[in-house]
Amino acid sequence: MHPATDNGSDLRNTVTRACASTLVTGVRGPRWPLRAHDGWRRMEPMAGTGERARHWQYEELPGVDLLRARYISKTFVRHTHENFVIAAISDGVEVFHHGGADQYAGPGALALVNPDTPHTGRAGVPEGWRYGAVYPAPDLVAAIAAETTTIRGTPGFVEPVLDDPYAVRLVHEVLRAAEEGNALAADTLLRVAVTRLLRLNGGPLRQRLVRSAGARLAARARAQLEERLTDPPSLEQLAEGLGTSPFALLRAFRDTYGMPPHAWLTDARVRAARRLLDAGTSPADAAVTVGFTDQPHLNRHFARIVGVPPGAYQRERKNVQDSGRALLVPSEACQNRQHPHPQA
Repeated sequence: MHPATDNGSDLRNTVTRACASTLVTGVRGPRWPLRAHDGWRRMEPMAGTGERARHWQYEELPGVDLLRARYISKTFVRHTHENFVIAAISDGVEVFHHGGADQYAGPGALALVNPDTPHTGRAGVPEGWRYGAVYPAPDLVAAIAAETTTIRGTPGFVEPVLDDPYAVRLVHEVLRAAEEGNALAADTLLRVAVTRLLRLNGGPLRQRLVRSAGARLAARARAQLEERLTDPPSLEQLAEGLGTSPFALLRAFRDTYGMPPHAWLTDARVRAARRLLDAGTSPADAAVTVGFTDQPHLNRHFARIVGVPPGAYQRERKNVQDSGRALLVPSEACQNRQHPHPQA
């Protein structure tokens, strides 16, 4: 337990003195425009769509995925992430179905999704939306919360949309620092951003307890699908093996995991494919290994969940920045700016 203070002094070692001048009292920051940066030009174009995206990792931020994207007509199917989603909208509007309702995030707002939480994604305006996102692992967020907040239990976000232009700026500066190979700034700014968001919009996550008969049934079905990822049974076969009816199983699974079994299976296969791609397996081999019929089958589902094709995803994994680069130039985000910090 670490008691919070109203001036940010409890950040101690989490936030280095390199950016200490950014931590002052207050909640809301100024609404300044986000400048264009070379990182947007380095995004990979989607042929014939006008859309661009880059999904990558920076070696000095272990356990964190990074994304810059401009989407216009792209639609993300219902899916989950193993990590947190912190998506900072700079232009346009993103709409995502979350918690039983459509959520809208426009410029200066963040879309916030907890791990293993089903959600979708699409444009809310004709011109689409442009954003940058960080995906920190649950153990990293838990460590930051333990040191800088009073949240008890497993930390998470309370509301899926937060209007906070300062936090939006922080997320984009994390991405910029990662692109420039500035490990000190990237790590510092990420911790400042996560701390701020947890203080403004954090709380303990509700634990999913398998108490009801329906939840226990869904858990048994999920376990069987995990064991038969490449050769799944039909819904009827799965239900028969569990001693129930197909529609009873479908309702129980949807109520427990937020999506029907076939959608959950696709999501699980894409997750498994990502791990194989991270390990160097070719997209064609990864597709067959996790149960897709071929690489085009993987490509279609991978892009609809991750946001980029598996080939582009893997190329970024193979080109992580050299950790031996000199990191002596401070990020402009850490040069004596008096920015607000949330009160506890």
